[in-house]
Amino acid sequence: MEAGTVYLVGAGPGDIKLITVYGLECIKKADVIAYDRLINQDLLKVAKKGAELIFVGKSPGRHELIQEEIHQLLVEKAKQGKTVTRLKGGDPCVFGRVGEEAEVLAEHQIPFEIVPGVTSGIAAPAYAGIPVTHRDHAASFTIVTGHGRKEKETDGVNWQALAQGSDTIAFYMGIGNLPHIAKELIRHGKPFTTPVAVIQWGTTERQKTVTGNLSTIEQAVKESGIQHPAIILVGEVVRMREKIKWYEEKAIEVHT
Repeated sequence: MEAGTVYLVGAGPGDIKLITVYGLECIKKADVIAYDRLINQDLLKVAKKGAELIFVGKSPGRHELIQEEIHQLLVEKAKQGKTVTRLKGGDPCVFGRVGEEAEVLAEHQIPFEIVPGVTSGIAAPAYAGIPVTHRDHAASFTIVTGHGRKEKETDGVNWQALAQGSDTIAFYMGIGNLPHIAKELIRHGKPFTTPVAVIQWGTTERQKTVTGNLSTIEQAVKESGIQHPAIILVGEVVRMREKIKWYEEKAIEVHT
């Protein structure tokens, strides 16, 4: 039997309208959809009748299927001749482990495509009124995994290069590690007055944004109750929010 094709698809950051046209096509034609926790599940409503929907999401402290089992699932379903869509939040190439999954598929000679998506590190700030680059404020932008901890020897970030070499920094998966992030940036040269925004559930109706600076953001987040999932954005561009926070203004208009 000829193997089916696996589509490794980015579902976007949350707003259902931010999925790509091709990503939506991949959902509609799939026989099997293996989807993550952070996708907008309304996307599954466009799946064809009879499509097999399999939740493979992982949350902190709870893994429904470990990564190796996801690999096995994709291979098995494709070898049955089925069209498989692996649906990931944001962009599959940004902390989405798409490289590992594509490598396994290649080893098994299963055809696959990587379908990019809108990543939350750009989209969530945009919805909060913060462009990640700006002619007057930021000529560089860096995406960093934020959950590495020094005490667990999982912190592989080059903090000096990051603090001194990037104008805007987006930390993914870092909300529980915020004190460490702020401390390391200050220790390696970022002024403690550097603006910071933390955006929870970006681009969705549940979006919530808190701002401060590297010395105050930890307390501001505690007081606001913001939790995972959230993007931490560090840089002078955060100051733009006061002028162009369009999404909150739009929400107020809708409810008045």
